[in-house]
Amino acid sequence: MGSPHTPGGDGMDWTFLFGSFEGRISRKTFWIGTIILAVALIALSFLVLPLLGLGMMNPALPDATTGGDAQAIGQQFLDSASRAGWANLVVVLIFAYPMMAVMLKRRHDRNSPGWDVYAYIGLLALLSVLQGLGLCFTVAEVNGMLMPTPTLIGTIVPAIVGLLALYLLVVMGFLKGDSGANAYGPDPLGGTASATA
Repeated sequence: MGSPHTPGGDGMDWTFLFGSFEGRISRKTFWIGTIILAVALIALSFLVLPLLGLGMMNPALPDATTGGDAQAIGQQFLDSASRAGWANLVVVLIFAYPMMAVMLKRRHDRNSPGWDVYAYIGLLALLSVLQGLGLCFTVAEVNGMLMPTPTLIGTIVPAIVGLLALYLLVVMGFLKGDSGANAYGPDPLGGTASATA
């Protein structure tokens, strides 16, 4: 299997990097793609969140509409968390394809089909839906004060997403790919099984 679209050499094939699920990429190319996607995601978040009335700071700070009422402040937090969940879902859906393209090719470099990548993207979307539906947070009384607290779902699902993200970061970002060709194509570094140390 040839690799005419493999990024490298004197130029980067951006269509291959962000638009194809086939082939392999090196750690360096993975990090370049990941940094570009992270910057784009942050920029989009700064555009989307204000449109939904959400800021980067604590969304539950009292405003003129709450009048300092603890119950109203708690409800304001829950409403903001729900809107943030739907905003996160939009962002995940926008970035799902290019994220999967980069991540799958990196998993292919280690001769893996990348089912863990699909699971990760699916769990990110599920977490956003659960938050949007208001299932991740509640307002509970703590020492006489109403405080936003995560629900059981709001504790377990983010923990699973975080552990899977950490696993994928180590596997894709730090572990060496297969030397020489594997089932997904030639070595993106141009090495052969016998020539690598």
